Amino acid sequence: MSINKKELTNEQIMKAMRCKNADELMKLAKAEGFDITKDEAEAYMAELADHDLDEAALQAAAGGTGPYDAQHDGKK
Repeated sequence: MSINKKELTNEQIMKAMRCKNADELMKLAKAEGFDITKDEAEAYMAELADHDLDEAALQAAAGGTGPYDAQHDGKK
């Protein structure tokens, strides 16, 4: 089953972004129920490199925290 990026959860995307190489990504994809080729994994890793984020940005992108939360310390 190939990967439709629109069907991925934020958690799956974050896990993929933490992969260090195509082999790790292929292993993760298999664990998540997807089969991808080495070429597909390498292409996705190249795409991720274009959008390299630090851990704080990853959390914010996944809905974990954001500038509002940091400024208001979780208070509304």
